[in-house]
Formats: sequence, C-alpha cells, structure tokens
Amino acid sequence: MNILLATPEAVPFAKTGGLADVCGALPVELARLGHRVSLIMPAYRKARYSGIPHEPLDIHFIVPIGSKMVSGRLLRSRIPGTDVDVYLVDQDQYFDRDQLYGVNGEDYVDNCERFVFFARAVLESVRLLDLNVDVLHANDWQTGLIPAYLKIEYARAPRYEQIACLLTLHNMAYQGRFWHWDMLLTGLDWKYFNWRQMEYHGKLNLLKTGIIYADTINTVSPRYAQEIQSAPLGCGLEGVLQHRRDAMYGILNGIDPDEWNPATDPELAANYDEQTVLEGKPVCKRALQQEFGLPEEPDVPLLGFIGRLAEQKGIDLVAEVAQRWVQSHEAQWVLLGTGNPKYERLFRALADRFPRKVAARLEFSNPLAHRIEAGADMFLMPSRYEPCGLNQLYSLRYGTVPVVRATGGLADTITGVPEGAADPGEANGFVFSEYSPLALDETLGRACEAYHNRPFWRKLIATGMGQDWSWARSAAEYVNLYETTMERTRQTVGV
Repeated sequence: MNILLATPEAVPFAKTGGLADVCGALPVELARLGHRVSLIMPAYRKARYSGIPHEPLDIHFIVPIGSKMVSGRLLRSRIPGTDVDVYLVDQDQYFDRDQLYGVNGEDYVDNCERFVFFARAVLESVRLLDLNVDVLHANDWQTGLIPAYLKIEYARAPRYEQIACLLTLHNMAYQGRFWHWDMLLTGLDWKYFNWRQMEYHGKLNLLKTGIIYADTINTVSPRYAQEIQSAPLGCGLEGVLQHRRDAMYGILNGIDPDEWNPATDPELAANYDEQTVLEGKPVCKRALQQEFGLPEEPDVPLLGFIGRLAEQKGIDLVAEVAQRWVQSHEAQWVLLGTGNPKYERLFRALADRFPRKVAARLEFSNPLAHRIEAGADMFLMPSRYEPCGLNQLYSLRYGTVPVVRATGGLADTITGVPEGAADPGEANGFVFSEYSPLALDETLGRACEAYHNRPFWRKLIATGMGQDWSWARSAAEYVNLYETTMERTRQTVGV
C-alpha cells in the first residue's frame, strides 16, 4: 500500500502538541509493516533548522491563492534512522516564521491563506513527485481542504481519481474558522459555502470541510469518537459528525516503546523492567525527591502531574485538591508544565509555602518528564476531555499508577479499581467520572490507601507494565482502516 501522510507538524521536525508525536511515529511503524510511506509538511523555520539534514529538490510549483499565483518548492528529508521520506513544502512568505501558527497567544492573521497554499501544494506534489498514492492521510483542520480539493478539482484527474482520503481529528477544539471572505482564497465556487459543506455560522470552517469530504474520518480513541457526536465535546460540529457516523472510527494512539522504556531510558537514576521495578523505581523516586528538594521519604506517596496548566487538563481540580491536601495529608506533589498564569502563580505559591510537600517547575523539559514518570508513584490526569492522552500510557510503562477521569482515551486505556475491592483484578489505575474536586479527592484518597497495601500495589503495577500500548498495535489498526477507506472510495467512483 502507498500512503502519503499530510500533516501540519511531526517530530522531530516541528511540534506544538500530540499531533506531531502521532505523525512522527505512525509512518515508521507502517513502513515496518511493509508499506510505502511518505510524509509531507510545511518547511517551517523550526523544521529547516531542526538539525535534521534536508536537500532541495529541483521541483517547483505555482498554485492559485485567491486572485494571485504563489510559487513554492519541495525539500526532501527523512525521519531519522528510517527510510521514510519527508517532503517539506518551502515557501518563506508563509512558513519562515518564529512559530508554527502564531505568536504571543495570537494566531497569524493569514493562517487560512497559509494552509490553503499547503493543501494545494500537497496535491500538486503527488503529480510532481510521481507518487502512486493509494491513501492520502490528512490530519486536523490545517489539511481540511485536501479532501475537498480531491473531490471537487481532482476528481477526474489521472492519478488522483483512485486516491482514498482519511482525515484524523486529533482535537475538535481547533477547527480553522475564518471569516467568509477567506472563501475566495480557496478558489472553490461560492456554491460550496453552505451549511451542508464548508460554512459554519457564517464562517469558513476548514475542519468541517474535511469531515464532509473525507472518505473516512477517525479520532485518536474509540471513546472520543463517540463523545464528539454530542455536545459539548463536538464543539459545535456534533451534528456534522452524527451525519457522518457511518464513516467514523476511533484508533488509540500508541507510544514509542524505545523512547519510553524504563529498562533503557538514559534519563533515569536506575533502569528497571517488570522484574526489577521494585528495586529500580525506589531509586528513581529518591533521585526525583532530591532533584526537586523534597524530603527523601520512601513511604510517602509521590503524585506527579505533567502537562499544560489548563482546565482541559483538569488543573483546576488538581489545584483545589492540592491546596487542601498539603494541610491534611501525607503526600508529595511534583508538577511540570506551563499555561494559565493563574495556576502558575498558585503552584509557585504552594511550593514556597509547603516546600516539603509541593515542588513545581513551570517549564517544559522532556528529560524531566521522563524522570517524573519513573519517580512518581501516581500520575494525575483528571482531564475535562482528553482525545487520547499519552502520559497515562507512559505511566503504565514506568510502573506509575494513573489516576484519571473517565473521558476519551483515558476511559479506553485505564481500568479503574472497583471501590472496596480487596484485589485489583484486571485494573491498572484509578478512575472517576464526575468532573469535580470532590470526585478527584475521594479517588486520590482510595489510591493512597491502596498504595500502602504493598501486594495490592505490586499487582496494579504489574498489570500496567505488562500491557502493550505500542505504535505497532495502533499501526495495524490503521492499515485496516486504510483498506476500509480504499473500499469506500472504490464504491464511490464505481470501480
């Protein structure tokens, strides 16, 4: 199978979130399964100066953007350590900027124009690179016009008529909504600007456009695929998603088992696996306590949080519970992340007032994230919504018990210990449903009580560490979905 994956970002070239992790890892696993995979993304300044070698190709193109013609060229690189080609769409006016989508919390005003150009460049690249594409895998609103162009402008073009198109929705909160006059930039007829196709409450909506025109759609967990078909997680597009529910699928993201492996992780004070976790993890905990200036207390539960300090991640619940617990419970809290200044100030103040119980690093550090995953006893993810989530999967791999809210991928991956259970059974964490500080408080209390029951806790850890959440599993599901997508396309074109 020949697969072209179009994405606005991918590690290790450029990243703002989990989308980049998916698009950097999935092509590698697909290639290992024997498929021919290429990736195409913008040649951002960060991508060109990422330290990964790239070369200019003698391939230039000109595409229409509204009433003007804009030129670009292609660069070629590879995902390091693989044979997966990466094509970078080079156009300095659009992509030679400090950040990917905006600065100082404000989107670039020409984001619609930038990604109209990218969508057109992707489709022109199929011809110019002589790619025999079976499946074009688009990702998020930045690629939402690709399915539309395929169906409207390229439907009868040689080489394009058999291309099947899958659109992956990584987070419904980001939709690419623009004022209606940006419709002119797309070059598509105004007749498509209607409530059934590209229009949303008077605006051009690129994610909606992709949902309407893609052959199949998927999200990054089965639970999230169901949740977004109703409010509030559909973010206004729940009706559109219900309309396309027969073409909707959910596939959990995976993790890189080489990068996230406590047996080989170079960031850890001690390496360990399922057999040696009881010896290695206490060493990592002690080292983490030292690094954060916390007392080295092996029997006090150490609670970790890594992520954006935003209410989507449940930081409001964590903040309220932590403020109570520092005065009433023997537990240590370690937090890593940045975000809402209100919560940055709050946790900085808590760490100053209770330095023996709270430590906060208001930054992002990948090495430190690894050490927290290894050194913490529990990992908190009380998210308001979570399309998939990766940190709970890292935690399972590192023998750190997740405490999560039952939403999206968290509900799909974490099986909660039943209340009052004398044995964890098949559970691998602790789960609550109601989005409230009380629910988190009670569940965290149960987890801390279980922590002191050593046989119980050891079984929880063993269950989590024994599960397979690798990309190999996820990639096999994507292959099945690609085949389904190709079959839908054949039915549509009458082949």
